[in-house]
Amino acid sequence: MTQPLKGKVLIANRGEIAIRIMNACRDLGLDYIVVYTDADQDSEHVRLNRTEGPDQNAWRITSYTEPNDLFAIADHTGCTAIHPGYGFFSEDFRFARRAALRDHPLTFIGPSWEVIRDLGDKINTKRVANKLKIPTIPGTDSPIYNEMEAEEIAHDLLENQRAKGIESPSILVKAAAGGGGMGIEEVTEIEQFRRIYRQVQNYAKRQFGDGGVLIEQCLRDYNHLEVQLLCSQHNERVHFGSRNCTIQSTGRQKRIEAAPGFDSACFDYEFDEQKLLNQIVEYSLKLAAHVGYNNVGTWEWIIDRQGNPYLLEVNTRIQVENDVSARISYYKNEHPNLIREQIRLGLGEKMGYTQDDIEFRGVAIELRIVAEDTRRDFAPWIGTISEFTFPKHEWSAVYSHVPSTRDYMIPSDFDPNLALALVWGKDMDEAQQRALQFINETVIQGHDSRGGKIITNLQYLKINLSRLLIF
Repeated sequence: MTQPLKGKVLIANRGEIAIRIMNACRDLGLDYIVVYTDADQDSEHVRLNRTEGPDQNAWRITSYTEPNDLFAIADHTGCTAIHPGYGFFSEDFRFARRAALRDHPLTFIGPSWEVIRDLGDKINTKRVANKLKIPTIPGTDSPIYNEMEAEEIAHDLLENQRAKGIESPSILVKAAAGGGGMGIEEVTEIEQFRRIYRQVQNYAKRQFGDGGVLIEQCLRDYNHLEVQLLCSQHNERVHFGSRNCTIQSTGRQKRIEAAPGFDSACFDYEFDEQKLLNQIVEYSLKLAAHVGYNNVGTWEWIIDRQGNPYLLEVNTRIQVENDVSARISYYKNEHPNLIREQIRLGLGEKMGYTQDDIEFRGVAIELRIVAEDTRRDFAPWIGTISEFTFPKHEWSAVYSHVPSTRDYMIPSDFDPNLALALVWGKDMDEAQQRALQFINETVIQGHDSRGGKIITNLQYLKINLSRLLIF
C-alpha cells in the first residue's frame, strides 16, 4: 500500500494523532512539520522532533485554532499539504477551502471542502439520505417555522410510536441551527408541545439568529454503530467494516469501541446481525457514491433493538477509533494503516486495491484511557503523571503522547486523554479477556497539587467490557 511520495505536510494537531500522522508521513517518505502551544511543550509529539536549529521541524504557535498561525508556519517552512487530524479544523469546510484557494495553496488531507460543507450539515445529510431511500431518524429534514405545522408533525410522530407498541413515546424538539446538544427539549405528550416549541424557537432566535426547529422521534434503546469508508479521488471506494461505540461518557464521548459492530456471542439479537451490518455498509457506500466522497470518512448509525437502522450523520475526517476497524481488516495478510492511506489518497494516489482484496477476521477492542473521575460525571483530573507503563503483547498496540521515562504534567487546556489501547483476538471472548489482562497489567501513577493520587477511568473500562454490543 505504500510508495515514496513528494511533499511536506503540516500536521495541524497535537498529541497521539500528531504522532500517528508523523509516523505515517515517514512511511510514505514525506517530510513533515509539527506545531505546538506552550501547554504542549512536554508532549511526545514535540519531544520527538526538533524545536530549534537549521533543521527545526517543530514550531510554537499561540493556538491550534488560529488559522493565520498555521498558514504562516506552512508558508515559512515550505509545506505543500496540511493534515488537520481530528477535532480543531478537521471538519471546517471554510478552513479547507482557504487552504485550497489561497495564493500558496495547500493540499487539505481530507475530503474536498465542498463535500465537507455538504455532509457537515446534518440537515442536508438527512435530506440527501431521504432522497436515496436511506433510513434516517423519523422526523423533519428541514427547519419548521410554523407552529401549526410543527404540532401536526409532532402529533403524527407520537401516534406512530404508539401504533408500533413503543412504551413511553417521545419526541425531541431541536434548534435547527444548534449543535453540541444545545437547544434540545423532550416532549412526551402533545399537550406539552406548543409551550416547548415556543421555548426552543425563542432560544434559537436568541442564540443563533434563526428560529427554525427540527422535530424527531426520540430513540432510547439503541446501539451506536459506525461504518468506516475509504474513498479516492478516482471514484474508488472500499469499506473496513463496522464498529460499535455505544459505551460513552455522560458527555457522549466514546470510551470503548469494538469491531465488528455486532457479535452474537455478546447478545441474543432480535434480528440477523450480519444482514444488518451488511445493510448499513451498503447504505453508507450508496451515499458516498452519490456525493462523490473522496477521502476517509465515517458513517454513524443508530440501531434500535428491533434492528432498524437510522443514519445519524457523516464524520468527514479520520476518527480517533479508526484503528479498531483496521485491526479486523487484512490486506495481503497485514492490518492496513488508515491514516497512511488517508494521506496517500489525499495526495491524489489511486487506491491500488479493491474490496475483494480486503479480508475481515476476528474482533478488536479499543480502550480510551483518560484521567477522569467517572463517579463524578467524568470530571477531568489534572496533575502530574510519575509512572506510565503499558504491557507489550503481539495482540496489542498503544497510542499516546504521554512520556514513559519522565514526569508529565497534564495540561488543563485540553481533555485529559492519556492513551488509546488496542487489543484484538480471534473472537469476542479472547478479545475481552485480553482487554482485561491489558488493563490489569497497566500501571499509571501520579499526584495532584494537593498530593492526592491520580484518578483514571481504568476501573470503569474494566467493568464496562461486559456491556459490549448488547442492548
